[in-house]
Amino acid sequence: MHKDHSKVSIIFPVKNEGSNVEKTLDSLFSTVTKTEYEVIIVDDASEDGCCDFLEHSPLKNKVKFIRTKGVGPSIARNMGAENATSDYLMFCDAHLTFQPFWIDKLLTPIASNLTDVVCPAIASMDDPKIVGYGQTLNSGLRIQWHKKKQWLFNTAIIPGGCFLIKRDVFFKVGGFETGFKTWGHEDVELSIKLWLFGYRCSCEPSVTILHLFRKSHPYKVDYDGVYYNLLRMAYLHFDQERIKKTKDLIIHRSPKKIESSVLKDGVEKQRRHYLQKRAFNDEWYFKHFKIPF
Repeated sequence: MHKDHSKVSIIFPVKNEGSNVEKTLDSLFSTVTKTEYEVIIVDDASEDGCCDFLEHSPLKNKVKFIRTKGVGPSIARNMGAENATSDYLMFCDAHLTFQPFWIDKLLTPIASNLTDVVCPAIASMDDPKIVGYGQTLNSGLRIQWHKKKQWLFNTAIIPGGCFLIKRDVFFKVGGFETGFKTWGHEDVELSIKLWLFGYRCSCEPSVTILHLFRKSHPYKVDYDGVYYNLLRMAYLHFDQERIKKTKDLIIHRSPKKIESSVLKDGVEKQRRHYLQKRAFNDEWYFKHFKIPF
């Protein structure tokens, strides 16, 4: 499948996005860039017909369209990557607005080998003065956005809403966690895994994209699933003490039940496999980024 060295494959996972997909594609195709790109939309069993417009749209021939049976955001993104033909993969939410030369500017630090994964600054579509520059974690493993910095800088967490990654790096770490069947922690897990395997994640503050921050999800968010993903992530990457601390974060559900579910799904075998491939351990990661956990 894979053949082109200069192109970027832009992958949009989609789930009940209403008119956002069309608006995002309109913005993408009308934004100036010198970089050749292909567009892959993975519609993960949307029920609102949000991609139906493609049938009658001139964009139809410009988009590779994949429909899935509700595999969840991690596997949907991986399927997009498997169908990509470029050396670089861009993962984007389907509710974004782009600025001129955004692809070219994100490509530059990766092509210059200054980093392996890069995200832009992400501003709120409703109020573009609110901007986040990559992310880190707090003592409860919740996301915190960085303040502005002048130049490219390392970031503990790459926001899943928009980032560019070398294709070979994505597949070397196994892509998004395939054990995650629902929404929750998929970008956090990938970011931690990338750092532990010795790859660099950065934010390029000279590029800003606009993102629609929603009050609620247009699909069911299952708290069992969110907690499952959190504890699975801990079992994959953390030492025993941090696994215990992660269990303590599970408050609205039974930690024992979630844990038995995680252990039943072969997480320990995957953990052993990851331990062999790591360049750093979780202690290094949390210290390096001064995360109090």
